[in-house]
Amino acid sequence: MAKFTPQQAADVLAIKQVVYEWGDELDIHNGLEMRKADVLAEDVAYNVGGEWREGLQAVEAFYQGRAEALRAGAGLMTMRHIITSLRVSFDDADKASVGYLLVFFAAAGEGPFDTYCDPLAVADVKMECRRDADGEWRITRFDSGQIFRRG
Repeated sequence: MAKFTPQQAADVLAIKQVVYEWGDELDIHNGLEMRKADVLAEDVAYNVGGEWREGLQAVEAFYQGRAEALRAGAGLMTMRHIITSLRVSFDDADKASVGYLLVFFAAAGEGPFDTYCDPLAVADVKMECRRDADGEWRITRFDSGQIFRRG
């Protein structure tokens, strides 16, 4: 059983909120307002689209490019990132490792959808978070491995 000091318990809540806000940004804005969401560190290492992106600017460029490509085709996706079994451990007072299961649904267009939709993927996610100089926790590393994928 994880045992936390009162400060660590408060930090776990703050870290969970950052992770949930990250998922919400993807679900509501397709990642296009990631900087405004302020959940990623400027120096984030971020594995998305099968490649590592170094820095917030590179992550923004990925999501912008993906949105442009989708708009040129079927349109932006409606996504939902369901985060469960979230675990936090501390490397030191200002650095934490986070793991969770992600169940991911996505479909082209705007919902609600009347068709049956199974998950696009189930993934093991690993994140690292850091308390920055302003006292806020941000994601410094994002990586995931899909266990189940829609075929």
